[in-house]
Amino acid sequence: MTVTAFASETEERFALARQVADAVLFEGYVLYPYRASAAKNRLRWQFGVLVPPGWGAECEEHDFQHTECLMEPKAGATLSVEVRFLHARRRTVQRVRPGGGFETVAELRLDDRVLVPWDEGGEERVEVVAPVDELLGDGVTRPFRRPAREDTEPVLDADGRTVGRLLRRCEEINGTIRLSARELDGPYRVLRLTAVVENTSDWTPSEARDAGRDAALPHSLVATHLLMALSAGSFLSMTDPPEWAKGAVAACRNLHTWPVLAGETGTADLVLSSPIILEDHPAIAPESPGALYDATEIDEILALRTAALTDEEKREARGTDDRAAAVIELADSMPAEVLERLHGAVRSLRAATGPAPVAADVGFPDEHGVRRPDTPWWDPASEEGFDPAKDHVQVDGRPVGKGSRVELRPGLRRTDAQDIFLRGRTATVEAVLHDVDGGVHLAVTVDGDPGADIRREQGRFLYFQPDEVTLAEDDA
Repeated sequence: MTVTAFASETEERFALARQVADAVLFEGYVLYPYRASAAKNRLRWQFGVLVPPGWGAECEEHDFQHTECLMEPKAGATLSVEVRFLHARRRTVQRVRPGGGFETVAELRLDDRVLVPWDEGGEERVEVVAPVDELLGDGVTRPFRRPAREDTEPVLDADGRTVGRLLRRCEEINGTIRLSARELDGPYRVLRLTAVVENTSDWTPSEARDAGRDAALPHSLVATHLLMALSAGSFLSMTDPPEWAKGAVAACRNLHTWPVLAGETGTADLVLSSPIILEDHPAIAPESPGALYDATEIDEILALRTAALTDEEKREARGTDDRAAAVIELADSMPAEVLERLHGAVRSLRAATGPAPVAADVGFPDEHGVRRPDTPWWDPASEEGFDPAKDHVQVDGRPVGKGSRVELRPGLRRTDAQDIFLRGRTATVEAVLHDVDGGVHLAVTVDGDPGADIRREQGRFLYFQPDEVTLAEDDA
């Protein structure tokens, strides 16, 4: 394959993966109600922020990401890497001074919007292409730089007169990408790929007033993530590897990021390493009407609440950011049939086979010892006899209920990266819950979790099925 052909094919594959990567890049960029004055929009950018090392030493944020994954490249394969991040642009609002010139103001009110100071995010990409053979040994190091720059944009009123301007400034950013590979011992030729992205900017706070996070953000790489593609060969899944590779996968170090297979389901030549933990082959739901930037909300509710904002709230949202303005227009113009699709979708169906579950098997028999198969799940009477605080389920031949201590052993059936991190940890059962299909779930809090009391208060637990836990030693 020629270099040109590989570059074209890689760009096509990256374009597909960027649909998901963009959701990572802009997650939390601006949150409902999409106004700069909203409290939730005053602490910006929580994912993948690589701060200058001179400031990161004084805080809990990091100046690097470290990705390791396994790959099986074919002879002569080439690795293509794309680092993507946002570069903060600090926007100042100015109005025309009566005597000439401009003066900085807290807001500039126009007929359709209210302009306010704001940090915009400009997308940046750094690309590295190298033969896999060159990654062995010392590997490949690629420094990059984004210079400081300043620009202005005139603000015009409805009659086309200049009433102010937007002044935007970007600070200088320096970084480095380090790629290396090491061949592992084993039955197959497997390489452990290491990709490190570092912020090497030499900015340090000059005074105490400059030491805050807001001062560091313009010098930071925001929402940093990696796309990596092989021209020939494949990557191994880090969440569901083949049996022979599990030991090598467990030995990989991933710091402040997590790699998953990306692209179309069934392919394995593309990896997305993201600060937001995803499953293999993540995809945007086909019902999604567009970017809403707030994955903590349900799209349907978010669209309805956005459409219900007051005219004044929408004016401020439109003036906050172009992306916020696009959300307002999307919510205002969404056809009824599009909104209806957001209500839900059936992704898969399975046949219901076998007899109705016997309630006695899970420790909460009704007066007859079974749940009646002709009782619809929506019948309020079907909830009688269910008590999450008193129900129990059999684990290792012993009853487990609220207060029991268990060891977490998540399997591959539904396991994601979050579950893997908890494998082997002990936890306390807070409730035994039953779904409408007869399934049983254990709500637990992890021992040693400093937020366990808050989870209990809010009822926000972690959930495992009975076959994903064993009795803890002191409860066995």
